Amino acid sequence: MRLFLLFFSFLLFACAKESSENPLEKALSSEHLKIKRVMDNLEKHEVQILFTEVDRDSSGSPYFTDYEFQVDDSVYFYPASTVKFPIAVLALEKIGKEVRFNKDSKFYVEGDSIETTFSKEVMKIFAVSDNEANNRLFEYLGKDAINSKLASKGIPARISHRLSTPNSGELTTKPLIFYLNDTALATTEELINSPIKPLRLEKINKGVGHIKEDSLINESMDFSLKNYISIYSLHEMMKRIIFPDKYTAGERFDLTAADREFLLKAMKILPKEAGYDPNEYYDGYVKFLLYGDTKDTIPEHIEIYNKVGYAYGYLTDCAYIKNTKTTKEYIISATVHVNENQIFNDGVYEYDEIGLPFLAELGRQLVLKEKDK
Repeated sequence: MRLFLLFFSFLLFACAKESSENPLEKALSSEHLKIKRVMDNLEKHEVQILFTEVDRDSSGSPYFTDYEFQVDDSVYFYPASTVKFPIAVLALEKIGKEVRFNKDSKFYVEGDSIETTFSKEVMKIFAVSDNEANNRLFEYLGKDAINSKLASKGIPARISHRLSTPNSGELTTKPLIFYLNDTALATTEELINSPIKPLRLEKINKGVGHIKEDSLINESMDFSLKNYISIYSLHEMMKRIIFPDKYTAGERFDLTAADREFLLKAMKILPKEAGYDPNEYYDGYVKFLLYGDTKDTIPEHIEIYNKVGYAYGYLTDCAYIKNTKTTKEYIISATVHVNENQIFNDGVYEYDEIGLPFLAELGRQLVLKEKDK
């Protein structure tokens, strides 16, 4: 009996020790209201989280300790603007192989009046999550190439459409016209993509109703033709960008050193650093983890390289976060859903009341030491 009690005590100690060493479990068990009100209604909020602590060995080589909560690639959530992350990366990868023009060459999309460069569009994607910038790069890549390129690197996704535009699902892309000099132009070919096939995932139909053409349809909303990239795929993308040497050549993105450096700068940039009005586009505008619920200035010792998305009540952030005070490094990919009335496309979502506070406090619980809060 005594031996049994000793063994039972050892098991309890081991379980307690394991639990205390799981920072994600500890963060989610917080009594803080911003965490608790979501955790008390998990089914409603569709939370998925991947958390990686990055440590380094004596030679400085990084290694990962991963934690996860409810991550399930077979359960659908709407990724919103997080799909701009792979689109920006793949556009830089493709244009880096061009011999006629580069990311700083001026171009316009056929039928568009805006002249710009890939450098400007990538910056806009990360600084303020600009939809039109994303769509211009989508025209350059085409949906079939986006998905096949990601799959070849071990990152499954189904990105099928542009964002917030009437022609979002158009299968034929528009040519891009590049200026080679004052008089010469180079035109890319239009791409004819394959038809969009319905996704076959769990919870692909959402809610009790949705708005269509200003009318309420009392049926769930079908997301089967929408974009999808999982928490796992976003997390793996971030790992490959930040720590490319941990992956084989086939798994990495084929970026030049200069283009990767530019990408990292874009992923980290704050809106004010990109020339946007800080009163409208405050530091945490697209930095949901840690700072999504505040308009305070982000301190210099916290570096955040990330891409967020929010639409249809879904808030998602995929971020590499470095605390230069503590030299600690982390990767967090998380999504939460807020849609109390279960009506989709009505614009009524609890982003500010529930979603952003949850992601911000989650980031603080995982990353910041008490003295840094």
